[in-house]
Amino acid sequence: MTMPGALRKFTLVLHVISSVSSLGAVACFLALGVVGLVSTGAETAQSPYAAMDAIARLVIVPLVFASLLTGLVQALGTTWGLFRHYWVLAKLLLTLLTAVVLLLQLDLISYVAGAAAKGLAEGDLLGMRRSLVVHAAGGIVVLLMTTVLSIYKPRGLTRYGWRKQQSQLRERP
Repeated sequence: MTMPGALRKFTLVLHVISSVSSLGAVACFLALGVVGLVSTGAETAQSPYAAMDAIARLVIVPLVFASLLTGLVQALGTTWGLFRHYWVLAKLLLTLLTAVVLLLQLDLISYVAGAAAKGLAEGDLLGMRRSLVVHAAGGIVVLLMTTVLSIYKPRGLTRYGWRKQQSQLRERP
């Protein structure tokens, strides 16, 4: 079942906006993480973590899930399908990976933000603070990969997609 053209374009716009916005939000998260990591002043080292917690919960999580949901709608409502092309399947798996890692990181983000509110010395929670930066950088790489897949759409049908294509070719008059 394919969506009507106007609905397909609308959901595509929502998907592009949520996907690209999540990339920008993660970039902001990364910038704040770097500032918190390299700052030597107590206040400058503490304040980014409260902002990171808010950005993660109020911006990144909703955008990643909006991207996931609109991507599923796009795949299921267009001829691309969810399991027909490797690039669609790869985008789905990468987006799911991003969502899972993000949800697993929320407790760590909150913990560091809470500790920062109480006061952080330069070396406090250094491993955790580095982990936030590393995960944000990894998130950017994954989100960039999904963006590249969206634009280049590498060829290659899955076995299911090939069988579906063959059956459609046989059904043609």
